Amino acid sequence: MTFTSEDGISGPLSPLPPTVIVVHPREKRRKCTVAPLRGEPGFDFRKFPEHPRRELEGYIRLGLDGPVLTKAEGHRGLLILDGTWRLVERMAPAYRDIPMRSLLPWQSAYPRQSKVHDDPTVGLATVEALFAAYFQMGRSTEGILDSYHWEQEFLELNRELMESIAEQNRSL
Repeated sequence: MTFTSEDGISGPLSPLPPTVIVVHPREKRRKCTVAPLRGEPGFDFRKFPEHPRRELEGYIRLGLDGPVLTKAEGHRGLLILDGTWRLVERMAPAYRDIPMRSLLPWQSAYPRQSKVHDDPTVGLATVEALFAAYFQMGRSTEGILDSYHWEQEFLELNRELMESIAEQNRSL
């Protein structure tokens, strides 16, 4: 089976690697924005810490301090760490060998209200980060936000950014 890309390049059809979402055991299920994606094709949920850790060669990890994620990396596997900001900070060292990529300045619609710690101003809910990463990578975002209560607010807050990204991706 073969495919032909938008720019006319043909090649063998190869499925994308599943998106791996590693969930900290202390993450509250009722607040987990990606929980509705469990069992969906293309998603591999794992509990932290993984023993033994399954191979993630060719994957990139979402984070705050890496180069910006682009459409050119759309073929790579995506690793997302899921938990509160404090929990993710503790999980990150276990994945330091996975190259980090960051997102453009997306705005969150999730109403965060930590009574103990400040959240990063650029932080997104996990499902928002997943959607943003797929959008920046040029992947289909269909169904990702279907169960997200703040879907419409998130899309409206980021409409101009999405239009800009779509325009850039069309010109590639």
